[in-house]
Amino acid sequence: MIYHLLYPLSAHPGFGFLNVLRYVPFRVLAATMTAMLLTFGLYPWFIRTLQSRQIGQVVRKEGPASHLSKAGTPTMGGALILLALVASTVLWADPNSSAVWLTLAVTAAYGVVGYIDDAQKIRKKSTGGLSARGKLVLQFTVALIVCAYLWYGESGLGADWLGVRDRLSIPFVSFDRHPISLPPWLYVCFGAFVIVATSNCVNLTDGLDGLAIGPVMINAGTYAILAYLAGVSFFGHALAHYLHVPELESASDLAVYCGAVIGAGFGFLWFNTYPAQVFMGDVGSLALGGGLGTLAVLTKNELLSVLLGGVFVVEGVSVIGQVASYKLFRKRIFLMAPIHHHFEKKGWPEPKVIVRFWIISIMLALASLATLKLR
Repeated sequence: MIYHLLYPLSAHPGFGFLNVLRYVPFRVLAATMTAMLLTFGLYPWFIRTLQSRQIGQVVRKEGPASHLSKAGTPTMGGALILLALVASTVLWADPNSSAVWLTLAVTAAYGVVGYIDDAQKIRKKSTGGLSARGKLVLQFTVALIVCAYLWYGESGLGADWLGVRDRLSIPFVSFDRHPISLPPWLYVCFGAFVIVATSNCVNLTDGLDGLAIGPVMINAGTYAILAYLAGVSFFGHALAHYLHVPELESASDLAVYCGAVIGAGFGFLWFNTYPAQVFMGDVGSLALGGGLGTLAVLTKNELLSVLLGGVFVVEGVSVIGQVASYKLFRKRIFLMAPIHHHFEKKGWPEPKVIVRFWIISIMLALASLATLKLR
């Protein structure tokens, strides 16, 4: 909105300084600071409001004993993350960017699904909110609509997107020399799976104070770099050609969305760090995960997201493996799933689990960025 309203004034005498709005890195920094200031300023009031309405966390009785003291801690704090994220992105992103609007749409829609889930948990006073089947139906409906629109609709993402929409980028392999093309129906299903899987894996990671938001910000920062490099040109030449990655001019403004995620995440982490004053809730984790999944699709990094989001993937696989093993063999692979609880059961203090998972996420982000040159 600010870009749309103020940038045209840069052509007038005395307003040349507004030319800075044309540069994506400046708007990324502006969105980051805006989201950070909003969350820092509003969270104290928001936490008091949650407390006054008795919107508190419901703890699993079979979980680690140390978690019993967390019962009643204000939850659904992710709602304020979404407010700051959406407001900052709308303020600083190019309003003509269809990619940004699609990412915001998935984020908001998944936030609604998470809100319904959280509301049912609080009303029932139990950890059983929206049924797993109902949650998946809603998530896949949103994801399939978005991915079908990307293929069949007038998405507004430009000729660059139309030229690569059916192709997958393989990490460590040149996009130009070894393309993998998918038929339309398979691409739509695969893209939807990436979005839904990422959303649910982030949701499963959100079990310790600050555990999920750290890797979310690290992933968002990496996607900001990938999106900017995919869309930026120097002296009339697309940098994507030099790096042998998909050229997507429409992707560059997604970096503004990523900056807003980081800013809102920092503000939330200030109050969510151990011991947490507020929890994210499904309203935040499902929405942020859906946003990351959409970023993977729109930047053509669907396969790279497995490496970049390795912490989320391991968390999700640990739950699937635990459930499958118990149903098939009546044996558990881990002391408790998701895997962060396994380490707690082994005696690791909660802060140690959190920081080590953050470190692993940083290492995976660096490995993901290394794929830009190791091709």
